[in-house]
Amino acid sequence: MSSSVSPNNNKLATVDNIEANWRPLRLFNFYRLTLSGLFLTLFITAQDFRLLGSEYPALFRYAILSYVSLSILYSFSINQRWLPFNTQLNIHVITDIIAITLLMHASGGVVSGLGTLLLISVGSGSLLTSRRIALLYGSLATIAVLVAESFELLHSAEAIAHYTQTGTLGATLIVAALSTNFLARRSVESEALAKQRSLDLANLEQLNDYIIQHMQTGIVVVDINSHVRLINESARRLLNISTQSSSMPLSDVSLVLQDQLQVWKESSYIQPITFRSSKTSPEIQPKFARLGNESTEGFLIFLEDTSAMAQRAQQLKLASLGRLTASIAHEIRNPLGAISHASQLLGESPNLDAGDTRLTQIIGDHTQRVNGIIENVMRLSRRDRAEPVLFNILEWLDDFADDFFRSEQIDMADLEIDLDSEELEVRMDPSQLHQVVWNLVRNGLRHSSDYGGQPKVILRTGIPSNEKKPYLDIIDHGPGISPEQSLHIFEPFYTTESSGVGLGLYIARELCEGNQARLDYIKLPEEKGGGSCFRITFADPRRKQQQIA
Repeated sequence: MSSSVSPNNNKLATVDNIEANWRPLRLFNFYRLTLSGLFLTLFITAQDFRLLGSEYPALFRYAILSYVSLSILYSFSINQRWLPFNTQLNIHVITDIIAITLLMHASGGVVSGLGTLLLISVGSGSLLTSRRIALLYGSLATIAVLVAESFELLHSAEAIAHYTQTGTLGATLIVAALSTNFLARRSVESEALAKQRSLDLANLEQLNDYIIQHMQTGIVVVDINSHVRLINESARRLLNISTQSSSMPLSDVSLVLQDQLQVWKESSYIQPITFRSSKTSPEIQPKFARLGNESTEGFLIFLEDTSAMAQRAQQLKLASLGRLTASIAHEIRNPLGAISHASQLLGESPNLDAGDTRLTQIIGDHTQRVNGIIENVMRLSRRDRAEPVLFNILEWLDDFADDFFRSEQIDMADLEIDLDSEELEVRMDPSQLHQVVWNLVRNGLRHSSDYGGQPKVILRTGIPSNEKKPYLDIIDHGPGISPEQSLHIFEPFYTTESSGVGLGLYIARELCEGNQARLDYIKLPEEKGGGSCFRITFADPRRKQQQIA
């Protein structure tokens, strides 16, 4: 953000400044035209009013006619900008000084009182120029008054010297010029300061709006009637809001959030609970605060994505699990190896009957199973920290499919890739995504073994219309999972197969959460063929994830 204005704004500001200068000059000339026209009218119509032109009527007549003509000419000069502003201003003020001095001299000198009109002309001109030029205006007016008074004494034997009044008028003219110029400069400085403060406030408001809109924490501001007044981009993403309007009831944004806010209003000590805006969205932790000290000023709602907190908790959990499994491996593996070795030696004995042979086989199978459980837990605890990167999902799926076909030696028609867009990008650790998808595809192929058609497993990508998070679906044609079982399939050591250890899906979800992604199970409807769908909802690819040590 910058505190400077754009070039277009600079251009507009320059035009405004020019108009701000010419407008008072136009008003100044309107005053001059009105004054000269009034004097001309009084001189022509009021023959008994002997003040105007009482000493030299002819001089007054020529002076006032010239004054009116020049005022009309200056109107065209101002509108057409025939001369620069400063040049026209100097000409106008000097014209006023000469014309008013001549009118004053023709009407009896300084005692006529017309000299006070110079205060308006000198003061008006001083408002629009520099201090030095303002002092020049006052000095020229003073000299003009003194010259007129001296000329009257030299050419009239009956004239009475009025130097005191003349000197007072001259001093007043100089003081008026300097004081009005000082006030004008202070006014201009105050106006410039006000404009700068206004610009700073506008830039600060724009900066605050930019910060709020790009915060990773969701921000929602509601008034006392629970109408949304402000909502940032993160809050729209967390609440799955596609509309850009911010003036809507909070209940239309999230009924759960509205209910929690109402509960918090009644009992602010009650801690808000987490919720989800959709089945595949992350858990949201709301926090509420009042705006100001009055309860009528509205409320501020903070929405936190718990994915980062879950990721940190997972790292702590894995660290503890690593220390636990290390001790378990040390304490169990040696006696477990001895049991396995003893069962093998016992199985080689020629004196065993069929029942004993079966028992030794059971011992061997279960020792291998226990060893597999220990290996899986240790692999999970030794897992490296996730390093999410942004990559193209199409290229990744092509590489994954080639690797899977070579390793598993399956029919290529059994696996299909369905892409919503070839330019779709996701953010996740590629190696950990490989481990998750590999496990899910193998499970899907195993459960779809009785399906007669092809493909048996579909990998489908896309972005929901109401979200910005891409997803990857692993769809199979197996019998599906019952609603009761779906509540526990991601729990560790939960399995419906006698040969399984129940850690595959648990590890898969842990890997996804380590990348701020979600792994959810979606039961497909029977009218569409049934089956199961495991959806990986990736983190928002536009936001770089915070690495957690």
